[in-house]
Amino acid sequence: MNESDSDSTGGRARFLQVFLAQRARMEALVSRRIGCRATAADLVQELFLRFWRRPEVKVEALDTYLLRCAGNLAIDHLRSEGSRERVAEASLPLDETPVAQAPEQALEVEHDLQCIEAALRALPERTRQIFLLNRIHGCKYGEIAQAMQLSQSAVEKHMMRALEACKASVAEPVSSTRRPGSARR
Repeated sequence: MNESDSDSTGGRARFLQVFLAQRARMEALVSRRIGCRATAADLVQELFLRFWRRPEVKVEALDTYLLRCAGNLAIDHLRSEGSRERVAEASLPLDETPVAQAPEQALEVEHDLQCIEAALRALPERTRQIFLLNRIHGCKYGEIAQAMQLSQSAVEKHMMRALEACKASVAEPVSSTRRPGSARR
């Protein structure tokens, strides 16, 4: 083993030690910025791989540098998500754009959304978090299970509870105050 190999091995060992020591802080920072712990863990892992694959970076305060890189990676992620949404909206054909709804329909939709939001707020924290990870952030059940250290079956049960709560929140009450003929579809 020559001198450069031992220097490289020592640098990698130092990097690994600092990275592992800072991992929780990096994940917390990224999670706060993007709002998803599972995605934050993925992004921090991606950061690790970027550093591991490239030649050694000579930085005095590696811990601070890693935190700054993690924050920048979160910003990049948010920018790319925003770009994807803008592209998806721009590619919507004109004939598929939503038609203005009647005021009564708009009020009904608004009411339903408020009911669903209230139902989601009333859910236990873990159930709500699993629902949001799946439906808002697009995480698969297996990814959620791994990130939250649960079985996939447990994630499925939490999702069933959340979906049932949402459905029940917009179900027509037994004593309806709607006018005859204004049945909900």
